Amino acid sequence: MSDTVVIVPTYNNAGTLKDVLERILAQGLPIIVVNDGSTDETASILGAFEGITVITHSKNQGKGYALKSGFIKARKEAYKYAITIDSDGQHYPEDIPLLLEKRGDNVLVTGCRPQMGADGKGSFANRFSNFWFRLYTGVNLPDTQTGFRLYCLDKLPSLSILSSRYEAELTLLVFSAWNGVNLVPVPVRVLYPEDRVSHFHPVKDFVRISLLNTILLFVAIFYGWPKRLLFFVNL
Repeated sequence: MSDTVVIVPTYNNAGTLKDVLERILAQGLPIIVVNDGSTDETASILGAFEGITVITHSKNQGKGYALKSGFIKARKEAYKYAITIDSDGQHYPEDIPLLLEKRGDNVLVTGCRPQMGADGKGSFANRFSNFWFRLYTGVNLPDTQTGFRLYCLDKLPSLSILSSRYEAELTLLVFSAWNGVNLVPVPVRVLYPEDRVSHFHPVKDFVRISLLNTILLFVAIFYGWPKRLLFFVNL
């Protein structure tokens, strides 16, 4: 898999980061870690690993900015595909082969989590996001908020459109759909360990995503829907 790299954005996830990286390395894939201004033990943990690429931000810039840094580095290193995975321990690196099986030159693979856990966390936010995504792309995805994905780097939308925060991942999905990229969902497992640290703020980030949905709806009317229509006409 010399053409595929795993990008791990991380911010103050020292409790789970070591385990996540060890399990990714067991899959035989190279890793780019973006240390997004962590103030915990992240730097010392990363220093103990050999053979991984580390990008360090002097201060926290946000997940979208971290992903952008990772994508730029992956392109410079001439990788064709990039898998993104969170460092909080919720994803199983052992499920990486499930994403690799579906990779292709015009494919974005999304690792779709079970929508209802024992506590139902994230269920409403996912349904809300899925509804809007379907409205302005016409594509039905079961999990539009997952950070566990496989991208074909040649088919990424312009990175200049990305915001610095969580909503950047939704933007990548939307513009990929508008550009005719095939979005392929793959069921994956999910775990919420006790020492998991999540930086998703339910109220603040929900408001940000809602504002983004409003903006994307206007963009969809004048750009996204016409482009999707032209794409299908030319098939």
